Amino acid sequence: MSAALDGIDVRGPMLERFEDVLTPEALAFVAHLHREFNPIRERLLQARRERQAEIDGGTMPDFLPQTRHIRESEWTVASLPHDLADRKVEITGPTDRKMIINALNSGASVYMADFEDANTPTWSNMVGGQVNLIDAVDGTITFTSPDGKTYRLGERLATLLVRPRGWHLPERHLQVDGQAVAGAFFDFGLYVFHNARRLLAKRSGPYFYLPKLESHLEARLWNDVFAFAEDALDLRSGTIKGTVLVETILAAFEMDEILYELRDHAGGLNAGRWDYIFSIIKKFAHRPDFIFPDRAQITMTVPFMRAYTQLLVRTCHRRGAHALGGMAAFIPSRRDATVNETAIAKVREDKVLEAGDGFDGTWVAHPDLVPVAMEVFTTALGERPNQLTKQRPDAQVTAEDLLAIHVPGGSVSEAGLRNNISVALQYLESWLRGTGAVGIFNLMEDAATAEIARAQVWQWVHYQAALRDGPQITRGLVGRWEEEELARIQDALGAAAFDRLDFAGARALFDTVALNQEFVEFLTLPGYARLD
Repeated sequence: MSAALDGIDVRGPMLERFEDVLTPEALAFVAHLHREFNPIRERLLQARRERQAEIDGGTMPDFLPQTRHIRESEWTVASLPHDLADRKVEITGPTDRKMIINALNSGASVYMADFEDANTPTWSNMVGGQVNLIDAVDGTITFTSPDGKTYRLGERLATLLVRPRGWHLPERHLQVDGQAVAGAFFDFGLYVFHNARRLLAKRSGPYFYLPKLESHLEARLWNDVFAFAEDALDLRSGTIKGTVLVETILAAFEMDEILYELRDHAGGLNAGRWDYIFSIIKKFAHRPDFIFPDRAQITMTVPFMRAYTQLLVRTCHRRGAHALGGMAAFIPSRRDATVNETAIAKVREDKVLEAGDGFDGTWVAHPDLVPVAMEVFTTALGERPNQLTKQRPDAQVTAEDLLAIHVPGGSVSEAGLRNNISVALQYLESWLRGTGAVGIFNLMEDAATAEIARAQVWQWVHYQAALRDGPQITRGLVGRWEEEELARIQDALGAAAFDRLDFAGARALFDTVALNQEFVEFLTLPGYARLD
């Protein structure tokens, strides 16, 4: 084992119970993943940059001619295990102990424990989350709040899935041969190493959500990682399952191919709506004809979002894979019943649309929304666990449909710009303190929604979009409104509480990702550089 640990350098502190996770055997396994697959990961990231240069040069995305045979031939993915057959409602959230317990007890079909968008990648969060998941799988996890309330697991639990970080994010606290390992290898490797056997003993398995994929070749890498892990851990082939978040515009053109690459390990596709919107802004940052209106106006009923979701359902069901709907981010108010009534009606309307379209399940961000979503899907599906038999040959979607980035009647308003500034500042301040999922204005904000907020500000400033009945948006205007929104936040929090928080750091990060001349690819990259 000492030889296996050569070249492995743990650069983070060993906090309470970290030795349960960072065992020599587990570290050696992660190092093996890095050495085997990191060169491929780096080539794929370079391919992303080359693809972006092509788009910047005017080459628009399209369905790939070289994979036409995959799209036009008949094949299906492998069958699903019993505890993934019914996924009517999935709840997501970070990996802190209270969240894990509440989510598993929520009555949802699935809980996605998130090491990515809902989780600031501090060393304590990433390794501490692994400790918490080991306890959750063992059934021993408990939490006692400061007021003395104790939380523990109930009898009926959601099926556990885990979302590792995307291919682009590093974990600088673990270096192998002088290189930081990928966050994806770190998160996946530690979880599957410690929990695969435990899960199988409970008649479940190691199930994952795969974020931010931009091509079927990136899905192929995940499939190879899964197969490698199964061989190394002596697991039956196909034990590991991965559901892919279709949350980039490029992945929307390769849904068939992504499922094909993962066909022995595929759990389905999810309509990751928020990152999908962000991806469109990012990929077409140099196209002034792709300017979006206020994000609240980009609903699931606008034509290009309808095309994306219809294609996803059609593709999944043709291939025998689950189609999972998008996030309902509303957080119920404890004080305003009118706000709740209006918002829950919108959530219900959204879920009715998804169920009618053929989705097999959907996402919510708060336990109070589980009954609403569950009622909708149970009413639509009856005794069936899913709608895999509902084929959608009517959903004929073209490349032009996916790229018809137009919101009828859309506009940019002062309220929309101010909301983006305020949400981004509040979220980034929380993120820098280690909390990656934050309730702001009765919505659960995570990195995906914060990306939309800052990307829209960048887009509007870069092209000097005009406010509806107002001036053009400039850096100077945004700077003045930053001051005004920070003053409002200070009034709401109180001066003493405001001064204890790092809004100066949040503003500096916001200016980096929203006001730079060049578009910053992910806010989490410069954000990560600011973390301890």
